[in-house]
Order: sequence, then structure tokens, then C-alpha cells
Amino acid sequence: QVQVVEFGGGLVQAGGSLRLSCTASGLTFATYAMGWFRQAPGKEREGVAAIDMDGNTRYADSVKGRFTMSQDNAKNTVYLQMKSLKPDDTAMYYCAVSHNSEWWLLSPNVFGYWGQGTQVTVSS
Repeated sequence: QVQVVEFGGGLVQAGGSLRLSCTASGLTFATYAMGWFRQAPGKEREGVAAIDMDGNTRYADSVKGRFTMSQDNAKNTVYLQMKSLKPDDTAMYYCAVSHNSEWWLLSPNVFGYWGQGTQVTVSS
């Protein structure tokens, strides 16, 4: 059974930093890509960043230069380092796993396994 669990959300002031972690179990990590998504109240879920088994990454334009995604294959874990946070970054952040070659689209439709989410709140 695949399980995806996120850690590291919280409250931070604008301009601050947070690091999110996500661990996936019950799958062969090297076979998949993993991604981070976020959803603010009243808005659709949007892709933030993703990384494939070779370490290739993809970022949403809104976070380029501020967020960095990395992975530790030995631990089946991915990280999202978030810097220069803005109030607009406030959302529930979800980690997800994809076995689709189009993971780079950052579309929720190509990610099949999801965590429960971790809240990130950025105060102004």
C-alpha cells in the first residue's frame, strides 16, 4: 500500500523560509517522479515543483528562483526548500507521486498518490 506523508508546514513571516519534507512508502521510489502542489481556499490545486528519478526538476513560474526541490533516493524522501516567502504562498501543500512520463506538466491529473497535506501560512 502506497503511503505519502508530508512534514514541515507552519507559520512564517513574509520574506522567511520553510522546508517541507515528504516520504513515500510502498513503492519503488526510483521508478517515479514526485511533486509538490498547493491549494489555497477557493482556488484550484496548482503544481509547484516536481522531480524525476534522474533529478530533473520542473517549477511553476511563480516560485522559480525562490523554491528548490531535491530528493534523497535512499530515504524515499523529497524536500521543498522555500525562501523569500510571500503571503500569496499561503496554502495547503500536498506531496504526490507520479508514474506518468508527463509529470513535467505539473498537472494534478498525472499524479496518482497523494499525501494529506501540510499547511503553510505566510503573514504580511
